[in-house]
Amino acid sequence: MSLHTYRAEGDGLPVVLLHGFPLDHRMWDDVARLLPPGHPVHAVDLPGTPGHATDLPVPSLEASADLVAEVVRAAGVTSAVVAGLSMGGYVALALLERHPELVAGLALVDTKSTADAPDARANRLRIADEAESTGSVDAVRPMATSLLGETTRTAQPEVAAEVAAWIDQQEPAGVAWSQRAMAARPDRTDVLRAFAGPVVVVVGDEDTVTPVAAAEHLVANADGARLVVVPQSGHLSSVEQPAAVASAIAELAQAAG
Repeated sequence: MSLHTYRAEGDGLPVVLLHGFPLDHRMWDDVARLLPPGHPVHAVDLPGTPGHATDLPVPSLEASADLVAEVVRAAGVTSAVVAGLSMGGYVALALLERHPELVAGLALVDTKSTADAPDARANRLRIADEAESTGSVDAVRPMATSLLGETTRTAQPEVAAEVAAWIDQQEPAGVAWSQRAMAARPDRTDVLRAFAGPVVVVVGDEDTVTPVAAAEHLVANADGARLVVVPQSGHLSSVEQPAAVASAIAELAQAAG
C-alpha cells in the first residue's frame, strides 16, 4: 500500500483521501488539485490496487484501516480530515473505530455505514470468485458506466472512458480481495454516532448505488453532520463534479481546525 502526496506543505490539518472500488487514488486527482492551500493533501492506494495485490492479509476492511493508519503515521500525520468515497468510506469508518485519534473530521462521500444485505454480499462473493477463476476484471468492467450518473454518461462520455481505463488496470486478485473485504464488513452506524468531530456527507443526486436515502441515514446518525447533494452526479462524485466535492471537504477542514 502506498501514500500519494499531492501537497506536502501547509500548516492546516492534513487531508487524507480514500478511494472507491474498483479504482485507486487517481479518482481523487481533480479534487486534490482544487483543495485550497494550507492543508497537506494525501491519498492512499488501498490493498488490492495495482502493485498492492500480492501477499495480502485475510480480506477485511479492518486490515485496510490498520494499513492506512500505518502509512499515514509513517508520513508524520497524527490527525487528519479523512474523506472516503464508497469503499473508501467503509475504510474511513473502520479507521475511526480502530484509530480514532487519527480522525479529526470525516467526509463520507457516496457511501453508507450499514453492512451489505444478503443478496449484495452474495453478489460480491460471486464477482470475487469470477475474477479469480477468469484472471480478469471482466466482472467489474460494466461499473465504468453504472457508477456514473446519467448526466455524466450523456454529456461527458470521456469520463466513462477514463474510468474504464482505470478499471482495466486493476488486478483480478485485488478485485477479489476487495470484494471479499467489503462483503465481510459490519454495520458501523454506531461508530459514526459516537464520533464527536465534524462530519460532511456528500452524495450525487443521480447516485443509484448509495442513493440520497443512504446519505440521509448517515446524517441522521452523525451529530451536526452537513448534507451536500451534488447535482448532475452519480456515485463517483469526485470524478464527475470534483469542484463540489472539493468545496465540501475544504469547509470540513476549516471546521475541524
